[in-house]
Amino acid sequence: MKSVFDTIEKQSDRVVELQTALTAIPAMGPKNGGDGEKEKADFLLSYLKSMGIADIREYRAPDESVSCGYRPSVAAIIPGKNTEKTLWVISHTDIVPPGDLGLWNSDPYTVVRDGDVITGRGVEDNQQGIVSSLLTAHALIDNGITPEINYGMIFIADEETGSTFGLDYLLREHEELFKKEDLILVPDFGESTSDMVEVAEKSMFWLKVIVEGKQCHASTPDQGINTLVPASAMILKIKQLEDIFDAENPIFDPPRSTFQPTMKEANVTNVNTIPGRDVFYVDSRVMPEYDLDEILDQIKVYGKEVEDEYGVTISYEVPMREQAAPATPEDSEIVQRTIASIKRVYNNSPRPVGVGGGTVAALLRRKGYHVVVWATLNHCAHQPNEWASIKNTIGDAKVIADMLIS
Repeated sequence: MKSVFDTIEKQSDRVVELQTALTAIPAMGPKNGGDGEKEKADFLLSYLKSMGIADIREYRAPDESVSCGYRPSVAAIIPGKNTEKTLWVISHTDIVPPGDLGLWNSDPYTVVRDGDVITGRGVEDNQQGIVSSLLTAHALIDNGITPEINYGMIFIADEETGSTFGLDYLLREHEELFKKEDLILVPDFGESTSDMVEVAEKSMFWLKVIVEGKQCHASTPDQGINTLVPASAMILKIKQLEDIFDAENPIFDPPRSTFQPTMKEANVTNVNTIPGRDVFYVDSRVMPEYDLDEILDQIKVYGKEVEDEYGVTISYEVPMREQAAPATPEDSEIVQRTIASIKRVYNNSPRPVGVGGGTVAALLRRKGYHVVVWATLNHCAHQPNEWASIKNTIGDAKVIADMLIS
């Protein structure tokens, strides 16, 4: 282990070189205005071959919206002593657009180094994970070490826009890549303290509520049906959902379901008109044990009460709905092995946590695989001047190595 750690420690320059090469390839999917991940995948294929890795596979998800006609994901395996079991590290190659270039201090696609910090679009999300996994592979190969189990790296496409052409495609068309006893790490969530190991997610549910009445002049309100008042009443009722669906679990923060009215569309453009139509939205993050149909049914009960009281009509649309996947058990091997290795490398107190948003781990968990999502991150993904820490990249590589060898 010491020789492996020593090798990883000396790879700061390699971190910068890899990040520089990866950042210069703006791998964006068509929904983000790009032409896909082919150039980045080709770079990784060539790089993995140059390392001497024999088992390298490319999976091409057909997609006519990109010029090459497919979205590539790449897998590479270093055999272990036990070839029937694999530790997979799954990171993604696609990035999001840089946004307003005026908010950047430098070219988003040119890495700038300032001490431990490297800046550029994609350096944290998710190239830090890519590079950490490659550093571990280098350390194994350079020291001639065969890990206890196979070491697998997967670089997937299309994570930023739904995973249809990435991990979802692999699980649909090439699930033979995985075994149920495999250990799976997704380095795409975490804190700067390195101590949050994501094992569970809440369900996500966005609802559009449309309240319709009758518009009229504000001086003659009896001639219309003002929708702003019943819309307000409906908002207050929806807040009561937290008292009904009140299960709690301390691994989540907050440890309960949340139902938050958020966006409201404009109704009328002048003060002296009573609105005849109001539209608002609700963002719900629901504890996994509740079926989202139960939530919507209760909202409709509230809606009927408001309709009867105010004489309006209420309808609903669901812009986004994702029922939570089963949690990864806290006593599972991947959770315990990850926590033990983090503690050895970072000398901290890692713990299992749940999150309110979705990750690609949900796709695997629904198929019965045990997955953790963990990395040492600074939460600058998707922001101008996105940056990553060389030290964290190296530390996370040590954790992966420790999981393989200890």
